[in-house]
Amino acid sequence: MRYAVTKTVFIQSDTLRFPVKNGAPSRLLQCSADGGPVREFEMELAQGKPDFRVFMDVRPYRGKYLEITVDGAEDDDILNGMEQGDDRIADDLYQEELRPQFHFSAKRGWINDPNGLVFCHKEYHLFFQHNPYGTKWGNMHWGHAVSEDLLHWTELGEALYPDELGTMFSGCGILDANDTMGLKCDPQDPVLFFYTCAGNTSRQSRGQKFTQCMAYSKDCGRTLTKYPGNPALPNIKNDNRDPKVIWHEKSRQWIMALYIDKDEFALLSSRDLKSWSKLQDYRIPGTGECPDIFELALDGDPKKKKWVLWSANGSYLVGDFDGFHFTGEDRVITGRTIQSGYSYAAQTWYNGPDADNRIIQIAWATITTPDMPFNGCMTFPCELTLRTTEKGMRIYTNPIREIEKLRDRTFSWEPGSIRQGNAIDFEWDHELYDLSCELDLGSAEKILIGLNGLELVYHASEQTLSCKGQSAVLKPENGKIRLRILMDRAIAEIYGNNGAVYMPVEAINRQWTKTIRFLSENGDARLDRLDISVIKPIWTEMPVSFACLPANGDT
Repeated sequence: MRYAVTKTVFIQSDTLRFPVKNGAPSRLLQCSADGGPVREFEMELAQGKPDFRVFMDVRPYRGKYLEITVDGAEDDDILNGMEQGDDRIADDLYQEELRPQFHFSAKRGWINDPNGLVFCHKEYHLFFQHNPYGTKWGNMHWGHAVSEDLLHWTELGEALYPDELGTMFSGCGILDANDTMGLKCDPQDPVLFFYTCAGNTSRQSRGQKFTQCMAYSKDCGRTLTKYPGNPALPNIKNDNRDPKVIWHEKSRQWIMALYIDKDEFALLSSRDLKSWSKLQDYRIPGTGECPDIFELALDGDPKKKKWVLWSANGSYLVGDFDGFHFTGEDRVITGRTIQSGYSYAAQTWYNGPDADNRIIQIAWATITTPDMPFNGCMTFPCELTLRTTEKGMRIYTNPIREIEKLRDRTFSWEPGSIRQGNAIDFEWDHELYDLSCELDLGSAEKILIGLNGLELVYHASEQTLSCKGQSAVLKPENGKIRLRILMDRAIAEIYGNNGAVYMPVEAINRQWTKTIRFLSENGDARLDRLDISVIKPIWTEMPVSFACLPANGDT
């Protein structure tokens, strides 16, 4: 017989801590206060020794009774492992075996798409798709972290919770400098957020469709309040989702890029952020989801700007946009999917510091961190530039310059020949590093590079660079290729020829060696340059205490 187990708790602390056991039956938990539901989520609730603990912010309910019901439970003691406490969830937080040390990852739970990227009052905001209650996809919330330098992140807890309209899918953040919504009440511009309510993805939202909703913040993105008039945009077709909104100065209107269905997208416009009209449908073959729209200066010339329509798997269109119609000139179709790639759903920050015209992007690194209390991470923030190439206009990707602040020591080696079958070995026992090298291909048909057990292969005849099942065309320049690799726990990011190629890969199952090796096959090559900088972890200082942060405004 299946029935429900209910426990009533008088809330005296900041969090409720729940024990999780990977592989345990998934249970639906419902939390009610003041006679009404306030939270609903699924969890692999542990009975007995847990693999780890997760926590739920209950500060809005301090001094009240919270009723927790486990649906379908068969054991009256199933909630005995639940406890109140602060947010200290483990003594080894950020020191776990597979925890990336200079890529952002959530304290606990599953992480995927970056959302709501906005810069406000000297802080970069990173919201993200988050399951705070387990390491599998589900229970989609918006997690939230802030940084002053795009390097060191402080996780603030959940910013948006699922509701009766749906779970919280992807979206964006904007500064409403013109006070379109009439929310300005101090010198700071209101921050608005658009997101998808994924209807029918939870019991709470059963029967609802996918709609686009809005939230706002009056404290520079620290707390979010859902717009009472939601949804801001009703369903157009099927599971339309992932709104990206920008201000288009020339046409003096807001523009939304929206995923519609399959490889179909749409551009919409609005004067008031409440009523939206479709401007144009467009397609990016072989892709779907998570559009972005931004402007780049071609070859660094601010007088020659081009617009980019971006999609989840890194395919994009380049062309002109007058605020009403996008005219495509070049397109890049990667052919990669979430199943084969290690970078997905990239988004750019809406704005940056004054006089900083960089377009900065971050993506979900689709790595899996087995047997850890967290799963996945973000790529390292990168700067995008647009350059003219023999194949047309192409985006180049490079790590943001702030990475220099993480460098501890830099080592350089003299150039040397790589003789066929005779490897050049460098002793290297550092786990985190930033490596740059230049290789003269000479007569070699293949060059193999071993990075403490992770192998990169360059095929000269095919002009391709390969690693961990990924491959990209990397054409030599004057017979040479240049590589840069950011090596972290669980993830490595490879850049070729100053950003012409960008290839993040999972780096978990490498057989660790204390050697960096260069080896050529069927011919000789030359290592013209090798520089390696040791990288300092970003988690040396623990995040701000959960209790010191403002309570979440979204209930």
